Amino acid sequence: MTLRKHTYTQFSIGLTLALALAVAIWSPVQIQAGEPTDGKKMMEGKKMEGCKEMMAQKQKMKEDMKAQDAQLTEQVSRMNNAPENRKMNLMAAIVTHMAEQRISMDARKAKMEEEMMKHMMQHMQMGKESMAQCPMMKEMQEKTADAHKDHQPK
Repeated sequence: MTLRKHTYTQFSIGLTLALALAVAIWSPVQIQAGEPTDGKKMMEGKKMEGCKEMMAQKQKMKEDMKAQDAQLTEQVSRMNNAPENRKMNLMAAIVTHMAEQRISMDARKAKMEEEMMKHMMQHMQMGKESMAQCPMMKEMQEKTADAHKDHQPK
């Protein structure tokens, strides 16, 4: 598993656990409130657009990471095919580029994680049905189910 995939996996697992904790904490509060809100109505219009925008940002990040990987692969190929006297300079350039990418992507992931948590908190304030209708939440549930499918007894 590459470092990027490992980091992205850790990010996804952390976010999923945070969301699960938020839902677990929120559920008793919603039950006590006694007045469920209509999540479907809340999801119409602006809020649904927010969900779609958040998913688009997540997809863009994945695409950007793929593009960065392609750039690094190309740089490594150039380094491996370069004359011996140029390899050290090319290697230094690759390491510098990787460090810059990592720092930038970590900051971007942290910002996105914060935005996703705010997004989920908005859903929780709107009611249980609101979160169930969120396309991001549905996608996360599907991925979790797929990941655990291999671990289920047959």
